[in-house]
Order: sequence, then C-alpha cells, then structure tokens
Amino acid sequence: MSFELGALIAKYGYLAIFAGTLAEGETLLILSGLAAHRGYLSFPVVVLVGALGGALGDMAFFRLGRHFGPDLLARFPRFAPAAGRVHAMIERHPAATIIAVRFMYGIRTGGPAVIGTTRVPFVKFALLNAVGAVGWSACWAGAGYAFGKAAQHVLGDFARIEREVFGAAIILIVLGIVAYRLWRAHAK
Repeated sequence: MSFELGALIAKYGYLAIFAGTLAEGETLLILSGLAAHRGYLSFPVVVLVGALGGALGDMAFFRLGRHFGPDLLARFPRFAPAAGRVHAMIERHPAATIIAVRFMYGIRTGGPAVIGTTRVPFVKFALLNAVGAVGWSACWAGAGYAFGKAAQHVLGDFARIEREVFGAAIILIVLGIVAYRLWRAHAK
C-alpha cells in the first residue's frame, strides 16, 4: 500500500499540530518544522498553529486549576511539591513564570493548572501565556527546521530518505510514549 507522504502531511499537518499542541507538542513541532523545511507546510503557519494550540490548551488547564485545583491536588498529592515550586515562582516573578513555565520539563502541562490556583487574573495569564506560546512554538519548530537543513547538508538529497526519517520519528515517538506509560505504571 503506497501513499504520498507529502500530500498526507499537507492535508492533515496543521490539524495534527493544533491537536498535538493542546497538551504537549514539542516532538510534533520538531517534526512540523522538518516538514516546513521540506516544503510541505509553511513555517510561519506551523509556528502560529502550534502557538494557538499550546495557548488554548494552557488556558483550559488554567481554568481547570482555577475551578478544581485544590481538589486535584488533594487527589494527586504527588504533584504537591511541583505545585509548591510553581506557587513560589509566581510569588517572586509572575510574568516570567507564566511565560517560561511551558519550557520547564515536568511542569509543562500541569504548570498552567497550578497557576490557575493562584490569584493571577485570567486575562493576565492569557496574554502572557500567548507570548510564551509563540516563543515555545517558534523554538521547537525552528529546531525541526534547523535539523532539516543540517540533514540536507550532511545527507545531500534528503528526499530519497524522508519517508524513512518521518517513519522512524513516528516509531520513536510511539515507543517513547509506551515506555513512559509502562514506567509510570511500574512506578505507582
């Protein structure tokens, strides 16, 4: 069964970026930057769609934190230390924390929910979060674009192996997700 990779990416790429960045998305943005380098997607649109998905997802997590934060922390006490760190950071540097939380490993998704438990107004969070989302999206998509340029420089005609590169990346992502879930299940 043969398929045209470029047509598939061009047709569903932006939708996949948006859906994938609602909760996480770094790996997907890297792949999208690579696809933009190959000409299947527009780099500025990749950045904008990634930022939109990331910002909307974080606003939803903020709202969850605002409405259910104490109950969620009571139900999942293992997140209390991270929540304490985010609260301390918000007290010292609220604007910088809101912008930077998406770059912090381990609190990328939960950080906005924890910020929702603070007194930060939603409008302030939404504006600063949008700034962070654009920078985050540009950073990861840019890394994928740069990877594409480097691969083309080293490998020459990248088109002859792009299906294998994208396929290997997808397999690595799936294996990583499975390994992480197995590790989490074993850690409990």
